[in-house]
Amino acid sequence: MKLKDKVCIVTGASRGIGKAIALGFAREGADVVIAARTEVQKDERLPGTIHTTAEQVRALGRRALPVKVDVSREEDVDRMVALTLQEFGRLDVMVHNAAVAFWRKLWETPTKLWDLVISVNLRGAFLCAKAVLPHMIKQRSGSIINISSPGADIGGKIDGGMAYSASKAAIERLSNGLAEEVREYGIAVNSLKPAGFVDSEGARYWSPPGTDFSTWEPPDLMVKATIFLATQTSAGVTGGIFTEKELANTYNLD
Repeated sequence: MKLKDKVCIVTGASRGIGKAIALGFAREGADVVIAARTEVQKDERLPGTIHTTAEQVRALGRRALPVKVDVSREEDVDRMVALTLQEFGRLDVMVHNAAVAFWRKLWETPTKLWDLVISVNLRGAFLCAKAVLPHMIKQRSGSIINISSPGADIGGKIDGGMAYSASKAAIERLSNGLAEEVREYGIAVNSLKPAGFVDSEGARYWSPPGTDFSTWEPPDLMVKATIFLATQTSAGVTGGIFTEKELANTYNLD
Protein backbone atom coordinates (compact mmCIF):
# COMPACT_ATOMS: atom_id res chain seq x y z
CA MET A 1 0.00 0.00 0.00
CA LYS A 2 1.39 3.37 -1.06
CA LEU A 3 -0.02 5.41 1.83
CA LYS A 4 -0.11 2.87 4.65
CA ASP A 5 -0.94 4.54 7.97
CA LYS A 6 -0.58 8.05 6.56
CA VAL A 7 -3.05 10.70 7.70
CA CYS A 8 -4.55 12.77 4.91
CA ILE A 9 -6.92 15.74 4.85
CA VAL A 10 -9.05 16.16 1.73
CA THR A 11 -11.21 19.27 1.44
CA GLY A 12 -14.32 19.22 -0.69
CA ALA A 13 -14.55 15.49 0.00
CA SER A 14 -18.30 15.10 0.36
CA ARG A 15 -18.64 14.40 -3.37
CA GLY A 16 -16.95 14.53 -6.78
CA ILE A 17 -13.18 14.54 -7.21
CA GLY A 18 -12.59 15.11 -3.50
CA LYS A 19 -14.64 12.08 -2.52
CA ALA A 20 -12.90 9.95 -5.16
CA ILE A 21 -9.49 11.04 -3.82
CA ALA A 22 -10.50 10.29 -0.22
CA LEU A 23 -11.61 6.78 -1.15
CA GLY A 24 -8.49 6.27 -3.25
CA PHE A 25 -6.32 7.25 -0.29
CA ALA A 26 -8.20 4.80 1.94
CA ARG A 27 -7.64 1.97 -0.54
CA GLU A 28 -3.92 2.74 -0.31
CA GLY A 29 -3.96 2.41 3.49
CA ALA A 30 -4.46 6.01 4.63
CA ASP A 31 -6.70 7.37 7.36
CA VAL A 32 -8.68 10.28 5.97
CA VAL A 33 -10.15 13.52 7.25
CA ILE A 34 -13.29 14.23 5.21
CA ALA A 35 -13.53 18.02 5.18
CA ALA A 36 -16.41 19.87 3.53
CA ARG A 37 -19.40 22.07 4.31
CA THR A 38 -22.15 19.52 3.67
CA GLU A 39 -23.39 17.65 6.71
CA VAL A 40 -26.93 17.15 5.43
CA GLN A 41 -27.87 16.70 1.78
CA LYS A 42 -30.24 19.47 0.72
CA ASP A 43 -30.26 19.18 -3.07
CA GLU A 44 -30.62 15.92 -5.03
CA ARG A 45 -28.35 17.41 -7.71
CA LEU A 46 -25.54 17.51 -5.14
CA PRO A 47 -25.62 14.08 -3.46
CA GLY A 48 -23.25 13.19 -0.66
CA THR A 49 -22.14 14.52 2.73
CA ILE A 50 -19.03 14.34 4.88
CA HIS A 51 -20.70 11.53 6.80
CA THR A 52 -21.54 9.35 3.80
CA THR A 53 -17.98 9.65 2.49
CA ALA A 54 -16.63 8.81 5.95
CA GLU A 55 -18.83 5.70 6.05
CA GLN A 56 -17.37 4.55 2.74
CA VAL A 57 -13.82 5.13 3.98
CA ARG A 58 -14.54 3.03 7.07
CA ALA A 59 -16.03 0.31 4.88
CA LEU A 60 -12.59 0.08 3.27
CA GLY A 61 -11.08 -0.69 6.68
CA ARG A 62 -9.57 2.72 7.41
CA ARG A 63 -10.35 5.39 9.98
CA ALA A 64 -12.28 8.47 8.90
CA LEU A 65 -12.91 11.81 10.57
CA PRO A 66 -15.71 13.91 9.07
CA VAL A 67 -15.23 17.61 9.78
CA LYS A 68 -17.56 20.40 8.71
CA VAL A 69 -15.37 23.22 7.44
CA ASP A 70 -15.64 26.38 5.38
CA VAL A 71 -12.10 26.70 4.02
CA SER A 72 -12.46 30.46 3.64
CA ARG A 73 -12.75 30.81 7.44
CA GLU A 74 -9.46 30.65 9.30
CA GLU A 75 -11.08 29.47 12.52
CA ASP A 76 -12.70 26.54 10.65
CA VAL A 77 -9.43 25.51 9.04
CA ASP A 78 -7.49 25.76 12.30
CA ARG A 79 -10.15 23.66 14.03
CA MET A 80 -9.95 21.07 11.24
CA VAL A 81 -6.20 20.67 11.74
CA ALA A 82 -6.51 20.62 15.54
CA LEU A 83 -9.14 17.85 15.36
CA THR A 84 -6.95 15.89 12.94
CA LEU A 85 -3.99 15.97 15.31
CA GLN A 86 -6.21 15.18 18.29
CA GLU A 87 -7.71 12.14 16.54
CA PHE A 88 -4.68 10.76 14.71
CA GLY A 89 -1.61 12.36 16.29
CA ARG A 90 -0.02 13.27 12.97
CA LEU A 91 -0.68 14.81 9.57
CA ASP A 92 1.03 13.77 6.36
CA VAL A 93 -0.96 14.99 3.36
CA MET A 94 -3.10 18.06 2.68
CA VAL A 95 -5.25 18.10 -0.47
CA HIS A 96 -7.01 21.39 -1.11
CA ASN A 97 -9.78 20.45 -3.51
CA ALA A 98 -12.71 22.53 -2.25
CA ALA A 99 -13.85 25.06 -4.84
CA VAL A 100 -16.81 27.04 -6.08
CA ALA A 101 -17.52 28.53 -9.49
CA PHE A 102 -20.12 30.45 -11.45
CA TRP A 103 -20.41 31.47 -15.08
CA ARG A 104 -20.92 35.14 -15.86
CA LYS A 105 -19.08 37.70 -17.92
CA LEU A 106 -16.76 39.83 -15.82
CA TRP A 107 -18.85 42.98 -16.19
CA GLU A 108 -21.94 41.06 -15.11
CA THR A 109 -20.23 39.59 -12.04
CA PRO A 110 -21.48 40.78 -8.63
CA THR A 111 -18.56 41.67 -6.40
CA LYS A 112 -20.02 39.40 -3.72
CA LEU A 113 -19.75 36.37 -6.03
CA TRP A 114 -16.21 37.30 -7.10
CA ASP A 115 -15.16 37.53 -3.46
CA LEU A 116 -16.80 34.18 -2.68
CA VAL A 117 -14.85 32.34 -5.40
CA ILE A 118 -11.52 33.95 -4.46
CA SER A 119 -12.16 33.28 -0.76
CA VAL A 120 -12.95 29.58 -1.13
CA ASN A 121 -10.55 28.70 -3.93
CA LEU A 122 -7.47 30.85 -3.25
CA ARG A 123 -7.78 32.02 0.34
CA GLY A 124 -8.72 28.43 1.20
CA ALA A 125 -5.48 27.12 -0.30
CA PHE A 126 -3.51 29.71 1.67
CA LEU A 127 -5.27 28.97 4.96
CA CYS A 128 -4.96 25.20 4.60
CA ALA A 129 -1.25 25.40 3.85
CA LYS A 130 -0.67 27.90 6.65
CA ALA A 131 -2.43 25.64 9.16
CA VAL A 132 -0.71 22.36 8.29
CA LEU A 133 2.82 23.61 7.66
CA PRO A 134 3.95 24.08 11.29
CA HIS A 135 3.24 20.38 11.91
CA MET A 136 4.81 19.20 8.66
CA ILE A 137 7.88 21.36 9.30
CA LYS A 138 8.21 19.89 12.78
CA GLN A 139 8.12 16.33 11.44
CA ARG A 140 10.20 17.40 8.39
CA SER A 141 7.94 15.66 5.92
CA GLY A 142 4.62 16.05 4.18
CA SER A 143 2.87 16.71 0.92
CA ILE A 144 0.54 19.57 -0.03
CA ILE A 145 -1.51 19.16 -3.20
CA ASN A 146 -3.61 21.99 -4.58
CA ILE A 147 -6.20 20.98 -7.16
CA SER A 148 -6.27 23.38 -10.10
CA SER A 149 -8.24 23.40 -13.35
CA PRO A 150 -7.88 23.81 -17.12
CA GLY A 151 -9.54 27.15 -16.44
CA ALA A 152 -6.17 28.40 -15.15
CA ASP A 153 -4.88 28.19 -18.71
CA ILE A 154 -7.81 29.00 -20.95
CA GLY A 155 -9.24 31.89 -18.92
CA GLY A 156 -11.41 34.09 -21.10
CA LYS A 157 -11.71 31.42 -23.78
CA ILE A 158 -14.45 29.87 -21.71
CA ASP A 159 -17.87 31.47 -21.44
CA GLY A 160 -17.48 33.44 -18.25
CA GLY A 161 -16.02 32.01 -15.06
CA MET A 162 -13.22 34.57 -14.86
CA ALA A 163 -13.15 34.55 -11.06
CA TYR A 164 -12.70 30.78 -11.11
CA SER A 165 -9.98 30.95 -13.77
CA ALA A 166 -8.11 33.70 -11.92
CA SER A 167 -8.28 31.81 -8.62
CA LYS A 168 -6.93 28.62 -10.14
CA ALA A 169 -4.09 30.41 -11.94
CA ALA A 170 -3.15 32.04 -8.63
CA ILE A 171 -3.23 28.66 -6.85
CA GLU A 172 -0.66 27.35 -9.31
CA ARG A 173 1.67 30.27 -8.60
CA LEU A 174 1.15 29.83 -4.85
CA SER A 175 2.03 26.13 -5.07
CA ASN A 176 5.13 26.75 -7.15
CA GLY A 177 6.48 29.42 -4.80
CA LEU A 178 5.59 27.59 -1.60
CA ALA A 179 7.48 24.52 -2.79
CA GLU A 180 10.70 26.55 -2.66
CA GLU A 181 9.92 28.03 0.75
CA VAL A 182 9.51 24.61 2.38
CA ARG A 183 12.00 22.57 0.34
CA GLU A 184 14.54 22.46 3.18
CA TYR A 185 11.96 20.79 5.45
CA GLY A 186 11.37 17.80 3.19
CA ILE A 187 7.86 18.92 2.21
CA ALA A 188 6.56 18.57 -1.34
CA VAL A 189 4.06 21.08 -2.76
CA ASN A 190 2.44 20.53 -6.13
CA SER A 191 -0.53 21.66 -8.17
CA LEU A 192 -2.58 19.09 -10.07
CA LYS A 193 -5.32 19.60 -12.66
CA PRO A 194 -7.16 17.47 -15.17
CA ALA A 195 -6.08 17.78 -18.79
CA GLY A 196 -9.73 18.16 -19.73
CA PHE A 197 -12.92 18.43 -17.76
CA VAL A 198 -13.83 15.85 -15.12
CA ASP A 199 -17.42 14.72 -14.74
CA SER A 200 -18.68 15.14 -11.19
CA GLU A 201 -21.80 16.24 -9.38
CA GLY A 202 -20.36 19.66 -8.62
CA ALA A 203 -19.14 20.20 -12.19
CA ARG A 204 -22.56 19.40 -13.56
CA TYR A 205 -24.26 21.63 -11.00
CA TRP A 206 -22.08 24.68 -11.73
CA SER A 207 -21.86 24.27 -15.51
CA PRO A 208 -23.95 26.44 -17.83
CA PRO A 209 -27.21 24.98 -19.17
CA GLY A 210 -26.73 22.89 -22.29
CA THR A 211 -23.15 21.80 -21.43
CA ASP A 212 -22.14 18.62 -23.29
CA PHE A 213 -20.70 16.18 -20.74
CA SER A 214 -20.15 13.32 -23.21
CA THR A 215 -16.39 13.98 -23.53
CA TRP A 216 -15.79 14.66 -19.83
CA GLU A 217 -13.69 12.07 -18.00
CA PRO A 218 -14.30 10.16 -14.77
CA PRO A 219 -12.00 11.11 -11.85
CA ASP A 220 -10.02 7.83 -11.85
CA LEU A 221 -6.79 9.19 -13.33
CA MET A 222 -6.93 12.26 -11.09
CA VAL A 223 -7.07 9.88 -8.11
CA LYS A 224 -4.00 7.95 -9.27
CA ALA A 225 -2.07 11.17 -9.86
CA THR A 226 -3.02 12.54 -6.44
CA ILE A 227 -1.90 9.33 -4.74
CA PHE A 228 1.44 9.60 -6.53
CA LEU A 229 1.94 13.22 -5.41
CA ALA A 230 0.90 12.31 -1.86
CA THR A 231 3.93 9.99 -1.64
CA GLN A 232 6.40 12.71 -2.60
CA THR A 233 8.89 14.70 -0.53
CA SER A 234 11.03 17.66 -1.55
CA ALA A 235 13.69 15.16 -2.63
CA GLY A 236 11.28 13.89 -5.25
CA VAL A 237 8.60 15.68 -7.25
CA THR A 238 7.85 19.17 -5.95
CA GLY A 239 7.06 22.61 -7.31
CA GLY A 240 5.22 21.15 -10.28
CA ILE A 241 2.09 22.20 -12.10
CA PHE A 242 0.85 19.00 -13.67
CA THR A 243 -2.09 17.53 -15.47
CA GLU A 244 -3.00 14.03 -14.44
CA LYS A 245 -2.13 12.78 -17.94
CA GLU A 246 1.34 14.33 -17.79
CA LEU A 247 2.04 12.52 -14.52
CA ALA A 248 0.62 9.25 -15.85
CA ASN A 249 2.78 9.39 -18.97
CA THR A 250 5.95 10.53 -17.19
CA TYR A 251 5.83 8.22 -14.17
CA ASN A 252 3.84 5.31 -15.62
CA LEU A 253 1.12 5.46 -12.98
CA ASP A 254 -0.70 2.16 -12.66
